[in-house]
Amino acid sequence: MMRLDVENVVRRSARRVAQYRFHLDHGAQARKVLLVLESRYGRTDPANLRLADMYARDVFGDPVYAPWLRVYTAFCGTFKEGWIPDNYYGSVVVPHMKGWYGKISSLKPISRLIFDGDALPDVAYFANGLFFTDRSIVVPESELPDVVFAQSGRVVFKLDGSKQGNGVYIFDRANFDPARIKALGNGVIQKFIVQHPLFEAFASKPVATLRFTTVVDDAGRISIRACYLRLGRADDTHILTDREVCVPVKLSTGELGDEGYMNDWGATEAHPDSGVRFAGMKIPQFDQCVETVLRLHRKIPFARCVGWDVTVDANEEVQVMEWNGEHNDVKFSEATQGPCFSDLNWERLKSLR
Repeated sequence: MMRLDVENVVRRSARRVAQYRFHLDHGAQARKVLLVLESRYGRTDPANLRLADMYARDVFGDPVYAPWLRVYTAFCGTFKEGWIPDNYYGSVVVPHMKGWYGKISSLKPISRLIFDGDALPDVAYFANGLFFTDRSIVVPESELPDVVFAQSGRVVFKLDGSKQGNGVYIFDRANFDPARIKALGNGVIQKFIVQHPLFEAFASKPVATLRFTTVVDDAGRISIRACYLRLGRADDTHILTDREVCVPVKLSTGELGDEGYMNDWGATEAHPDSGVRFAGMKIPQFDQCVETVLRLHRKIPFARCVGWDVTVDANEEVQVMEWNGEHNDVKFSEATQGPCFSDLNWERLKSLR
């Protein structure tokens, strides 16, 4: 009995330490962004910052949630009720609205089993010592190259749990080696997507993606709450979070906003490498992209908020590159398009912690 009590105390202490570090890291990130915003655009009205601080304390129950609210306020030049701080989303909303059901998104070889259809560019998987096709047929290593290069001269391998551009590898037939895949670990092999010319104009190497955020409300209705375009830099093979350019997308029309934002939240009217401007551009097949993510979310309503990375290829086909059922970042969407979730009563979840 004593041993169980000690183990429980240790677990609770470990969780508290993890939460402390989580909020400490978010606070540091937010304060850094706030400094950049104020250095570029001037000091934020102190009255609005006080409103953000009060909202964190009175609505979310802890001043630890104030830093991101301050960033949203500085970005917009005013305070808006209904905003969700990104660390509140990660520490409170995600466990309550997704739990273990959201974590399955990190296990890439099961995506095809869940969603079926041809929206995913998956061609093969490696898991627990076996290579198998997108139809769950085990493939001998000697036959694997013929399988994965049947549709494309290049493939992308993504490790389970890969995020922020890490754990992503690009191979052609000459340098593809099943032994290398096995050494890297479990994951998915996807055909390399030749992106739509509109995306190609911004940056030709990294495949641009649309980040959609969809939610399931308490009545089971699924809706899109935010969307932005993620663009890589000219010299990168794929999008890296610390170098990407993000451009808000108007949900009603699929048009790009007039400005995009660098990793430090600095605004730019054009891609920093190609010089292609954002204003006047419209996402190709936007309605089809919307229909696709809504349809797929209906298959996993138990993960109640999902981030989808979607692109449109050169044949104008929608490709769902991955989905995130865990802590899909909401801070950029909240600042540029929010409040995105104000009707969902997520702030009431604090009493359930």
